[in-house]
Amino acid sequence: MRTPVIAGNWKMFKTVEESREYFRTFQPLGQKEGVETVLCVPYPSLPELVEAARETDIGIGAQNMHWEEEGAFTGEVSPTMLKGLHVSHVIVGHSERRTHFAETDESVRLKTRSALDHGLTPIVCVGETLEEREKERTRDVVRNQVVQALKGLSSEEATQTILAYEPVWAIGTGKASTAEDAGEVIGFIRQTVEEQFDSRAAERVRILYGGSVKPANVDSFLDIPDIDGGLVGGASLDPETFGQLVSAASARRERP
Repeated sequence: MRTPVIAGNWKMFKTVEESREYFRTFQPLGQKEGVETVLCVPYPSLPELVEAARETDIGIGAQNMHWEEEGAFTGEVSPTMLKGLHVSHVIVGHSERRTHFAETDESVRLKTRSALDHGLTPIVCVGETLEEREKERTRDVVRNQVVQALKGLSSEEATQTILAYEPVWAIGTGKASTAEDAGEVIGFIRQTVEEQFDSRAAERVRILYGGSVKPANVDSFLDIPDIDGGLVGGASLDPETFGQLVSAASARRERP
């Protein structure tokens, strides 16, 4: 059985004080039976929220990291630093990192490998741009991103990652992919994992949908058997709205 995941990505929002206030409201809403809840927040808020979540089942994740443990990388944060804060997850390869900060498939691979080596769960993002979609290159783009990100991992390590399909054209635009389209691509991702590893890895790896997920449409995505939850941007910034998404995932039927 795959446990659904609802992960929030705050991007560059919320001060430490705002994070503290958010968590006071969200804590009772974010702990639901049968769902893994994660908040991926800016670096300054990590210590505060890790401490606040210590006695809860809510995971606290970072939004990025460098793959090296230390070195002359001004402005970067290492996996050992995150581990020292008791962070549980880290987003890897978000499209905004690829677009604005020159992330490549190779850097995504290195970060995925490093996260696993340091006991962090990588949430690996893949997805096509609008131009790539219009040229009917979605499968080629997504397959290459998945294969490159998981390259060199064992089958067991592949199952320890969380993949997130985020069509770039749907992120922060209010335009969500249809559940059917998202399910088709995520099914293809699962098939890609099977070809790269084996059927066991494909059955066990959790794959999320991201891109304008909100309470009004979350059920349609969760009803697709291959979709194991959501990586949520804007809707995660309000604790009550995000809590509704966690509740929706908790209420979903069990799936193999």
